[in-house]
Amino acid sequence: MKLVIQLVLWVIIAALGYLLFNSVYGEVQFNKIKEKRYIAAIENLKDIRVAQLAHKTVTGKYEGDFNKLVRFIDTAQFTLTQRRDSTIRDEERSAQLGVDMNKDIVIIDTLGFRSVKDSLYKGSDRYKTMINVPVEGNDAKFEMNAGFIEKNNLQIPVFEAKVSKEVLLYDQPRDYVIKEKQVVSVDAVNGTHLTVGSMVDINTNGNWPKSYGANDE
Repeated sequence: MKLVIQLVLWVIIAALGYLLFNSVYGEVQFNKIKEKRYIAAIENLKDIRVAQLAHKTVTGKYEGDFNKLVRFIDTAQFTLTQRRDSTIRDEERSAQLGVDMNKDIVIIDTLGFRSVKDSLYKGSDRYKTMINVPVEGNDAKFEMNAGFIEKNNLQIPVFEAKVSKEVLLYDQPRDYVIKEKQVVSVDAVNGTHLTVGSMVDINTNGNWPKSYGANDE
């Protein structure tokens, strides 16, 4: 009888050990997959931000339509300029005072033009697919919006691109995904989405920590 009890206890201990190992191993594997997918998604978000900032530089606003943003990259050009200081005669003050008066001015010379595509992506065409969520087996796309918000009676252009953790981790254990969406840490991506920009604030930063690379411009 004693031997039977010992055998049962050993079976229970082995089963608990197996469950504990699976739990720890499962979370380790989840974190590896999560990190890999977050890194890939953040690279796309950075590319989207670069494209949006270029669009604002040239047009004065951001673009909410991805196809139009791609066409902009394909066709638009940056104007290359040079600023230089100069001094000229101030006709108005000279007439008022009866003596020659000068004033300082800034002259902006146009030196030429350069393709936005070549400037930003240097021969790569990855901008054409940056809207696609880079997770194998998932055909989802990043959400992207652009518009204006009012600050101090001014209309300020804003944009936002994001993807939910649910989408990035669509094939992972549900309990791990729920836990990840609730995480709050300076070393983690807080909240339910990976995001760059904002539709409610003047902000072009990403919401990921520095451990994933620079989250600002």
